[in-house]
Amino acid sequence: MDFVGNILIIVLLLMILNVFYDVVMRYAFHSSSIAMQEMEWHLFAIIILFGTSYSLKENAHVRVDFLYEKFSEKTKAIVNIVGTFIFLLPFTLLIIYGSYPFVMDSYSVNEISGDPGGLKYLWVIKAAIPLSFTFLFLEGINYIIKNINIYRGIEKAKKIDPQGALS
Repeated sequence: MDFVGNILIIVLLLMILNVFYDVVMRYAFHSSSIAMQEMEWHLFAIIILFGTSYSLKENAHVRVDFLYEKFSEKTKAIVNIVGTFIFLLPFTLLIIYGSYPFVMDSYSVNEISGDPGGLKYLWVIKAAIPLSFTFLFLEGINYIIKNINIYRGIEKAKKIDPQGALS
């Protein structure tokens, strides 16, 4: 999963360069490109979609900390296991199952942007949806295993201070 994090760093840099180029072209040269604007959205979507599984791996996801932080490590592990089984895994399977026809329809008609000068091959970005949720599902399984090991005392939980740094 560190591979995904490294790829996301590159995608973020590409998005920054894309936005910089778009801003310079628009305000300095009074020219813009629909394709470059759409690419900004697509790169941002990739960062969000694949960033969710990476944030789960790094234990940097959102949770209700005002209750959770007072729990013992074993209780936290139980909450994580149950929450992942009840909420995360079914949700990821629902998105994977539901998005597959969406991607296949786009692929079968070779969908392109509705805007003139927009991007072609929209099925590629749409394929990121089931792929990213597959990564999230697999990371959810890994998260359950980690929490079982924490509950059994085999592994220590990563601690996050209030500023978000791991310790």
